[in-house]
Amino acid sequence: MTELTADQKDKLISDLRAVIVDAEELLERTAGELGDTAIGLRERLQLRMASARDGLLTMQAAASERVKAAGRATDDYVHDHPWQSVGIGVGVGLLLGMLIARR
Repeated sequence: MTELTADQKDKLISDLRAVIVDAEELLERTAGELGDTAIGLRERLQLRMASARDGLLTMQAAASERVKAAGRATDDYVHDHPWQSVGIGVGVGLLLGMLIARR
């Protein structure tokens, strides 16, 4: 299975949020219209929606923590190796300049 890009993950999270909101709205609007057999289904759907919402929040928190950890690691590296960081920045800038100049 291929790894999702950050944009794909953001789109997936956004789509899941929209589905949860729509399903919750549907449940609210049809609350009085359900028969006895559909009440159990509605309750299961509510439980699954709550579980999906919790999973989304957990996934969002984990992603946020990974971004913060990467930022801290980068900050630590730059503070521990300032001249190497400057050299890397110059090298990347030089490469980008060469690529832009080719066009």
